[in-house]
Amino acid sequence: MAIKLTDTIIKNLPLPAKGMAITYDTEVRGFGIRVTAKGAKSFILNYRTKSNTAENAGPGTLQGTQTGKERRLTLRPFPEWGTVAARKEAEDLKHKIKRGHDPLAKVEADRNAKTVADLCDRFISDYLPNKRPSTIRDYTSVINNEIRPALGTELVATVQHEKIDGLHHKIAKRGAKIRANRTVAVLSKMFSLAIIKWKWRDNAAGNPATGVEKNAENKRKTYLKPAHIAKLGAALDAYPIRERKDGTTYVDARAQQSANVVRLLMLTGARSGELLGKNIVVDGKRFDKEGVRWDQFDLSTGVWTKPASSTKQNEEHAIPLSAPALALLVSIRADAERQAAKQGKPVSEYVFPGRGEKPYLTEIKKAWAEILKAAEITDFRVHDLRHTYASVLVSAGLSLPIIGALLGHSQEATTKRYAHLMDDPLKKATETAGAILTGKPSAEIIPVKGAGQ
Repeated sequence: MAIKLTDTIIKNLPLPAKGMAITYDTEVRGFGIRVTAKGAKSFILNYRTKSNTAENAGPGTLQGTQTGKERRLTLRPFPEWGTVAARKEAEDLKHKIKRGHDPLAKVEADRNAKTVADLCDRFISDYLPNKRPSTIRDYTSVINNEIRPALGTELVATVQHEKIDGLHHKIAKRGAKIRANRTVAVLSKMFSLAIIKWKWRDNAAGNPATGVEKNAENKRKTYLKPAHIAKLGAALDAYPIRERKDGTTYVDARAQQSANVVRLLMLTGARSGELLGKNIVVDGKRFDKEGVRWDQFDLSTGVWTKPASSTKQNEEHAIPLSAPALALLVSIRADAERQAAKQGKPVSEYVFPGRGEKPYLTEIKKAWAEILKAAEITDFRVHDLRHTYASVLVSAGLSLPIIGALLGHSQEATTKRYAHLMDDPLKKATETAGAILTGKPSAEIIPVKGAGQ
């Protein structure tokens, strides 16, 4: 299709059903606009060797280089560039092409000189900053300790599948099979960006990380049985109670806070990163993720709306709260208001405030170890509370979609390890989990009266 291109015409061009479509200009042969199915629009110029330039060729005829190889140069995107400016650039380039200039030669030379070390730098600077702190830490570790030493000097444009496969085998051979898989996953993402977004590797060369046979990963599935859930509950109740020298007892505020973090994880199936903040330093750069805030909770309707920044899928996720979970949060809020009024300070914006320079709680490792010891539970991670929550839903006969919706799973396969498909309403799922986990219709929370009281 050829037409005299204008900004108005380009704005109204229909999107192709798939792939891309090019509309050529009748004013400058070889000049056109490329439109993709996703709506991206960029000006292009087709050219071939100057000796093969045909006077009577059609509007899309390739014209231009000394090798005779067909070329397509992407100019700039629309509407960043207007049609008049793009057409003028195309005309200027065509004059240079007739004199033997190849506008793609420098682009290709620069591209072909890029090393995997350069790709690592681009990936870290352009792709990682928008990821979660833990992702930045883990990816950077893989890049600096696995990818750079083994492949840093390889050229992005020519690195072969065998190099990636060999690195995978080398890492696995030292006993780090999961690490080997993660390295291939990072490389796959890096080369996808190199091909599709940054144009550092020709699409025809393919992604060299594709087809690497991954090592088997046995997903850990550790759940607490009802007897151990009861033991953990008793340990949580007892943990904040401390004894003075005179034999009297008091509730330790910091211990109570840690116990309440564990309770909320149990009652919601949340990931610890959705409640606790993180302060991670990678290569001298600090990445912070704040802890859970009060404005995420609607205590009047019993809904928790998790922001995209805290979820693994980077998507907002709203879930209803069970009666025990809601009662826990109401109790925590009431105590926070009492303490704030007593101290003449505003209530913290964070559900679990930090101490000192940290405005939010970032870890409960010590408390968790002490609670497990008191409950006589071994080899059990904080994340296994999430598995326990899911197992409770399974035992209650809840459906696969409901369990996945509550846990925030983006893939059905992730939920399949917990349940078979059955039907029940979402709200009933949270109430069922809350009732089973606590043994009562509402959570029994010990009010925090402050340390030393």
